[in-house]
Amino acid sequence: MLATWEKVYYNRKKKSFGGNCVNTIVIGIAGGTGSGKTTLTKRLKERFSEDISVLFHDNYYKAHPGMPFEERERLNYDHPNAFDTHLMVADLERLRGGQTINCPVYDYAIHDRADAVVEVPPTKVIVVEGILIFENKELRDLMDIKIYVDTDADVRILRRITRDVKKRGRSLDSVREQYLTTVKPMHDAFVEPSKKFADIIVPEGGHNLVALEMIVRRVASHMEDAENS
Repeated sequence: MLATWEKVYYNRKKKSFGGNCVNTIVIGIAGGTGSGKTTLTKRLKERFSEDISVLFHDNYYKAHPGMPFEERERLNYDHPNAFDTHLMVADLERLRGGQTINCPVYDYAIHDRADAVVEVPPTKVIVVEGILIFENKELRDLMDIKIYVDTDADVRILRRITRDVKKRGRSLDSVREQYLTTVKPMHDAFVEPSKKFADIIVPEGGHNLVALEMIVRRVASHMEDAENS
């Protein structure tokens, strides 16, 4: 598997940069809501600390400052049009070019973008995470390795309920309504079909210790190559 990843990575670098490999690798981690992709991202961040920068697609929800709260609350946040993906593409290109970016922050309590931003520095490894990051061709073409986290739907909805109720202050009824009206239909229409673009499919994400160790070894190999180049 690792040999296959090496081939995918270096072929893409040669195609994109005329044979001159750069010292930044971009890893996309996608999957349905509650699949375990954030756990996988956290595990990588724990292992490599400041050598990894992370961009969450969720931070790039479009801003709606002039829209009343009640209308923002009813928006479909699981559709590709909910995201300012063009801004994310521009930020990722700047990071790959060695520039620090100011990443937007999304406030779930007000269903709008917060005034604050987070400074994200360029690093050897950039992780891009989100449910729909493989749906957009311009974005996925910037990724060197694409990982899709595949988890049973029953497990995913239970994790979603726990997260939204405990961490985001949502009611059980509102989580259920959103899941049935937008989350599941958009998953079937956009998220699941994007799995075909993945280089590797990982069941259970960061909970899959075997797959996690393989990914860690691949990232460590890249960092070693970058230091020696």
